[in-house]
Amino acid sequence: MSPITLHINGRTRCAEAEGRTSLADHLREQLGLTGTHTGCEHGVCGACTVQLDGAPVRSCITLAAACEGRSVRTVEGFAGDAVMARLREAFSAEHALQCGYCTPGMLVTAHDIVTRLPQADEARIRLELAGNLCRCTGYRGIVRAIQRVLAERPVLLSP
Repeated sequence: MSPITLHINGRTRCAEAEGRTSLADHLREQLGLTGTHTGCEHGVCGACTVQLDGAPVRSCITLAAACEGRSVRTVEGFAGDAVMARLREAFSAEHALQCGYCTPGMLVTAHDIVTRLPQADEARIRLELAGNLCRCTGYRGIVRAIQRVLAERPVLLSP
């Protein structure tokens, strides 16, 4: 095991990791950040999605050691984020969650969509969500929740 230093949710964290440890396992097992879920562990389902240097990545197929010195933002790291607060409210209002297992990864991806693609239409939202699987909702509520926040986005950004 070797020490690795990551900037996680605004804090510098140093912990031991084996070279083969995934970022998802490192976050969950070494750092206690259990909001990052693992599903397929092959990068297909998106439940493990986190931001790495501001971009969404599948943490189950990203080696923790390869992230040395980089910034990681997990679903726990969005406390106080106005866009994420609105997404959480919209997910609830639009019945975009059922079992909740995919929700952390969906929210991280949805945050990326809202902040990076403010003009996204339904087709683009669905395309961007293609890497996040949900077996419960049928995606309609998730898409509506993102559309709701996109429609409100100018208000979110005003001073």
